[in-house]
Amino acid sequence: MADIKYYDVILKPVVTEKSMNAMAEKKYTFLVHPEANKAQIREAVEKMFEGTKVKKVNTMNLPGKKRRRGLVVGKTAKRKKAIVALTEESKDIEIFQGL
Repeated sequence: MADIKYYDVILKPVVTEKSMNAMAEKKYTFLVHPEANKAQIREAVEKMFEGTKVKKVNTMNLPGKKRRRGLVVGKTAKRKKAIVALTEESKDIEIFQGL
């Protein structure tokens, strides 16, 4: 297990139509480090975004896809996605406000 700091856990937010609709229910979607667990994701969200309290974390592993360019066959990198649900009294995450 790698020593992952809280600022290395969250890689970037996922901006899709489905994730934007889930924000009304205080659910935010992030791409996270593939070796991060739910406790590390909870800690990272609460430390990086002031005033947030995490209620629940759901994670899913996304395997790499096969891609082909001519005769060369390769594979994209695997990813991990986390859906973080905040409590009702928690503040919203500001990075999603302008979207």
